Amino acid sequence: MSSRHGLSIRAADNGDVDGLVELLKTAGLTIARDKLAPRLSAMQDQSGALLIADEWGPPSGVIAVHWHSVLTADLKVGWISALLVDPDRRRNGVARLLLKAVSQAARSAGCGELVLHAPTEHGDLHTFCLATGFVESGEIFTRALRKRS
Repeated sequence: MSSRHGLSIRAADNGDVDGLVELLKTAGLTIARDKLAPRLSAMQDQSGALLIADEWGPPSGVIAVHWHSVLTADLKVGWISALLVDPDRRRNGVARLLLKAVSQAARSAGCGELVLHAPTEHGDLHTFCLATGFVESGEIFTRALRKRS
């Protein structure tokens, strides 16, 4: 998709599972390969985009967006469900490039806005959102639909 100084942004594919497992570990999210692989495949079959920042080795970052129509807007809404950059690659423009690429994909899909949940306790993400044009607009609540095991 886009490239800058050896960094390219591209769609994730099944060959990225091991690299994504390692990237997620940097955020304290331990997900087994056998759990992540089917999730990656399922996401590729849905409306949205799963993009990675690719350099020399494992992915430096990942962003996932899902778009859908809503009752309260004329255009689709893109919901960013994941934005993660390797801590060693932060402050190098990786997240901005991922956001730029996913914004372009969402516009092409007919979206009028992006939504990203950035809890205030994740100060870096919250600051990044404000610096890249996101505005705060309320709170998000979640509710489990199944008992957690």
